[in-house]
Amino acid sequence: MSNALPIVETDTRRSAGEIAIIEAAARLFSDYGYDRVSMRRVAEEAGVSKANIDHHFDSKQALYLAIMSASAERLSALVENLAEGKGEFDDRLRVFARAHLDHLFNNAATLRLVLREAFSGDEEKSRVLVEQVVGDIYRRMISIFSAGQDAGLIRLDLDPCMCAMLLMGGDLFYFQTYDLLKHLPESASFTRDRGQYSKEMMDIILNGMLAPHGDKE
Repeated sequence: MSNALPIVETDTRRSAGEIAIIEAAARLFSDYGYDRVSMRRVAEEAGVSKANIDHHFDSKQALYLAIMSASAERLSALVENLAEGKGEFDDRLRVFARAHLDHLFNNAATLRLVLREAFSGDEEKSRVLVEQVVGDIYRRMISIFSAGQDAGLIRLDLDPCMCAMLLMGGDLFYFQTYDLLKHLPESASFTRDRGQYSKEMMDIILNGMLAPHGDKE
């Protein structure tokens, strides 16, 4: 069993049985791959009958999309808080980055599934991932950075798409390599401290890596 938070914990529209099915399918699909898991195996993992799964989901594809949708809805809420939340823009970016990082670790089973399918080489699965999970989220992030440019908060020479990719991609790389980082030579303390990593990453993204010209000897 995964120690991650339930991917549909705040969705009151779903019954307990439906949530159990989605959680079980997310674990199995991420561990073994979508194609290698039968609906009967999902039923056994969820502790329900095959007929119960058929009642909630008319196909394996529908169950897969329910998993993707549940994860996307939670991430979309974080993005909307970045767009509409209170406080200075840079502070909201820092809050979002930390919340996004926590979201990845708290939804590890689903993220492993997304990554497994993204790198499977299956064009149809890649298309579904963009349409059902990441497409609208990235478009919203791009619009947020574009609005920041219009407000004079973001450099006009930057590509808003690149800004979104760097912020979310930095979190994703940390999530993917978390178990490897501690083995790196002279591993820094941030490799085991998510909060420190998020703070230092955002300091670099927002302030840059090069020292100001006046700091040179």
